[in-house]
Amino acid sequence: MPATLPAMPPTPRTMKRVLMISFQFPPMAGTSGVQRALRFAQQLPEEGWTPSILTVHPRAYEHTGTDLLDEVPAGMTVTRAFGLDAARQLSLAGRYPGLLARPDRWTSWLLGAVPAGLAMIRAERPDVIWSTYPIPTAHRIGHALARLSGLPWVADFRDPMAHEGYPADPVLWRSFAAVERLVFGRARRMTFTTPGAARLYAARFPETADRLRVIENGYSEEAFQAAERQVRNRGPAPGHGHAQPQAQAYAPAQGHADAPRILLHSGVIYPDWRSPAGLFQALAAAKAAGRLSAARFQLRLRATAHDDFVQRLAAEHGVHDLVQVLPALPYVDALAEMLQADGLLLLQSRDCNDQIPAKAYEYLRAGRPILTLADPAGDTAQLMHRAGLLHQAPLEDAAAIDAALHGFLDDWETGQPTRPDRTHILSASRRARTTELAQVLDEACRDTRAPRAAQPPIQRARP
Repeated sequence: MPATLPAMPPTPRTMKRVLMISFQFPPMAGTSGVQRALRFAQQLPEEGWTPSILTVHPRAYEHTGTDLLDEVPAGMTVTRAFGLDAARQLSLAGRYPGLLARPDRWTSWLLGAVPAGLAMIRAERPDVIWSTYPIPTAHRIGHALARLSGLPWVADFRDPMAHEGYPADPVLWRSFAAVERLVFGRARRMTFTTPGAARLYAARFPETADRLRVIENGYSEEAFQAAERQVRNRGPAPGHGHAQPQAQAYAPAQGHADAPRILLHSGVIYPDWRSPAGLFQALAAAKAAGRLSAARFQLRLRATAHDDFVQRLAAEHGVHDLVQVLPALPYVDALAEMLQADGLLLLQSRDCNDQIPAKAYEYLRAGRPILTLADPAGDTAQLMHRAGLLHQAPLEDAAAIDAALHGFLDDWETGQPTRPDRTHILSASRRARTTELAQVLDEACRDTRAPRAAQPPIQRARP
């Protein structure tokens, strides 16, 4: 992969401009959320839009890495405004006032970002403002800049903010709901990554339903091509490392018959929402029945962010010999690992039925067999079903997981396991999503209706 992307082209005034507000941006590391804003910023110029980025100073990030910095186009304006992490930088003996962490730990970013954003508006003269969750303060900044400048605003929610049972803290829940009211009272368009999230907000704010749009997550074809080059240079097993993985013959990841099969989960495992307890119970049953052994099968959990929890759970179920818990990799290396795995594991709890993990789209592009543990009624399972991937079970149902795992392993043994439908893969590219965003930005600029005050959201039951 080249050290840097081509420089941003000169910007004629026929190009429209967008000010993009995103907390998650290189050099932030440890989350796939960086990909959404980064890939949009890379590809919007091809859609007639010149982006400039308003983000936070890197000191606010808990984890940083340099692997994605070279992918920020040379010449693009990137302003890194003052902001601190209350938990790390404003605490005394590990304690800090709750006021400094509502609606999130980076609320101080608002103080630096609003003046910086106004300066960018004067200098760049954008046509529209775009802000993106999952840091609510980004939407507070977007609201302030839209109100002060009069510019149209597109708020990218990705996933739901305040919903049933989340956040569990009632005070924080009300803080999230207050941000939602700000957004729905002023933004010209609101975008979500799943149909379920859009339906949730259409029911909550019915007067704004015509302003809601769905722009799903996706994969970066350029990043995957870099990963494929890396795999080829390392001498992978036959069948790996081509531009269209769906066209390849399936081959075991390790390239020889006596190597253990690798089932990979790449990314964070949340104890509350993506717990592998049911899977570990199914692995224990398969091990006891002689269907699995450490010599034949390994579950690789990469970059869990909760290693102690996962290792303790594996030990409790007697499957520690079947489970590898490994640290994070640079982004392209992580994609290369997906390309070489025998299978990929996707986890999502029924509490998150209106959400789809961003890695799901990368899994599709990797073209390997996928075992999905998610509620069949949720958006995650339905996405995989549409892609022709039917090895599924609810994350919370150990018996169903055992049956799905059994079928998945049997499918492996055929030598022709089910893999994602190629047409579905192509439709999930980040480039296709950027085209959708450009259309939404155009809509927001054309919509001259005055913002309408949003009604308070329905008070959902909370534990």
